[in-house]
Amino acid sequence: MMSQEQNDLITRIGPTAPAGKLMRMYWQPAALADELVGERPVRAVKLLGQHFVLFKDEQGRYGLLDRDCPHRGADLAFGRLEQGGLRCSFHGWLFDVEGQCLETPAEPPGSPLCKNIRQRSYPVVEKGGILWAWLGDGAAPAFPDLDCFTAPDTYTFAFKGLIECNWLQALEVGIDPAHASFLHRFFEDEDTSTAYGKQFRGASADSELPMTKVLREYDRPIINVERTEYGLRIIALREIDAERTHVRVTNQLFPHAFVIPMSTEMTITQWHVPVDDETCYWYAIFTSYGAPVDRAKMREQRLELYELPEYRSRKNKSNDYGFDPREQATATYTGMGNDINVHDQWAVESMGRIQDRTREHLGQSDKAIIQYRRLLREQIEKVAGGEPPMLFLDPAEARSVQGPATMDGIGPTRGWETYWMEVDVRRRRNAPWAAPVPADIVRLAPHLSAAE
Repeated sequence: MMSQEQNDLITRIGPTAPAGKLMRMYWQPAALADELVGERPVRAVKLLGQHFVLFKDEQGRYGLLDRDCPHRGADLAFGRLEQGGLRCSFHGWLFDVEGQCLETPAEPPGSPLCKNIRQRSYPVVEKGGILWAWLGDGAAPAFPDLDCFTAPDTYTFAFKGLIECNWLQALEVGIDPAHASFLHRFFEDEDTSTAYGKQFRGASADSELPMTKVLREYDRPIINVERTEYGLRIIALREIDAERTHVRVTNQLFPHAFVIPMSTEMTITQWHVPVDDETCYWYAIFTSYGAPVDRAKMREQRLELYELPEYRSRKNKSNDYGFDPREQATATYTGMGNDINVHDQWAVESMGRIQDRTREHLGQSDKAIIQYRRLLREQIEKVAGGEPPMLFLDPAEARSVQGPATMDGIGPTRGWETYWMEVDVRRRRNAPWAAPVPADIVRLAPHLSAAE
């Protein structure tokens, strides 16, 4: 059992909260790059409980500023883009992307006031179709060489969705291999050739077995969890028979992301980014190792569920997530349609805005969640003690954090330990872009990289 104090420690992310201080040691997704296109690329952003304005100036530079104008506190998110910056609509004070005040037009001619005014600004970089913000103090860490950052732009697609609960319970559903056999159970299997862009609807590698059939019929996975340099590796084994075992390898990417297989050719790297203590966004980069991503199709599929500009699900608590008892009896385990994002959203939002972990009872199948919470507490303590947390990387270290490896396939019951690595390496070697074999696989199975 967890105490309320322990629950608060790992969920609260304000500027002075211990977990909030940890989160500010990492780059955070602030918006999709697609959100700052068009005639007025200005957006209000709430991130880690703080209010900002994000904008792109006429030169294409990104700026992230505190949202309240330092003159009289008016809302800069309603400002005007002009003359090299963002101009407050109240008195016309003008700020560039670095927060420097360029003009205070109501002041007397020659007034030096603007030279001494600077709004706090935060670095912003674009990677993988996401605009990332650094909210911490001092120099920012380097980005690791993850596949989603290494792949060419045409082989990635980014999207996001709003979830009305704390970030931690949104993350924990993604590192829980057991839930997929129930929450995402379909009673009938579809043609796997039509599964593009849909998770759990295709066939596993080296098999014609639909993933829906595997999850439905083999619902007691053996779960192995390993510490890695980037977080956790989670391996779920579902034995089909004495010769064949379904192997699924996923990863927890510290602090608040996971990397999972979407299909034999595509992975999902997904962050669970706190808006505040009670709301979060998931940001995902879909990375293809086969053909370039069909971005138009992927976007169209997701806009069937998510409404702009907030990327809020059309199925939500207000309409019972589209629950249909007849569907629950005949088609899906939840009765909430075919989109697994809705299933996940119901599960984590139904726990409450911040899950009361003092009332939960964990079992063997929750071992990844148990180990992640332990890791989270360890890293919170490191930051509180003045030490950098894991994955706070310098450029040299960042180049060594690659991949991570992830896969879904049916391999030998005896020999699955190397099978999953073989599948991952094979996919990388066949990729049309230079997908590196992760260093940890090279260490574990050097023979797999020797033929490169």
